[in-house]
Amino acid sequence: MTDAIRVNDPSALRALAHPLRLKIIGELRTRGAMTVGQLAAALSAAPGSVSYHLATLATHGFVAPAPDLARDGRERWWRATADTTHYVPAELQEEQEQREASWAFRRTIVQSYEAELLEHLDREDGDAPEWIEAATLGDIISWLTADEADELRREVEELAARWSRRGYERRDDADVRPVRFIYASFGRR
Repeated sequence: MTDAIRVNDPSALRALAHPLRLKIIGELRTRGAMTVGQLAAALSAAPGSVSYHLATLATHGFVAPAPDLARDGRERWWRATADTTHYVPAELQEEQEQREASWAFRRTIVQSYEAELLEHLDREDGDAPEWIEAATLGDIISWLTADEADELRREVEELAARWSRRGYERRDDADVRPVRFIYASFGRR
């Protein structure tokens, strides 16, 4: 698996602008290769729907079959082709189709973050105190130039990448679990 897949094609962005497809990629990146049945159970989705969305994701290179894991000819395994998806919204502004696809993709991402945060809050009651204390949610306001905001973005992305690499190396340890790190910055008007 490569570190990142770079996306700038409107068709690929539209393929990603579907909540179930983002969940499928997330499961494959977090848990590793899975069968359609395993994905369907993990996501509470119909196997036929999962198969359809996997085919769409495969068309754009986001997932690939993993035949080496099949125990027989009926079993079909899939894996993510990259650890992350990279896109640069500023590079997707030339054509109307790019702008619309970028907007749809980013809107789906924001909605998925909101859903995951709310799910976390709903499950928090049964979580261990140390995990509740380790979680964070907050924001700050800072007055920055566009160059400074870009510097902040780069620093946060470097920090996230460092922790991601560190965590990935220990993903099979008994005392670790996947931790979602969500961040956003944008100029307000």
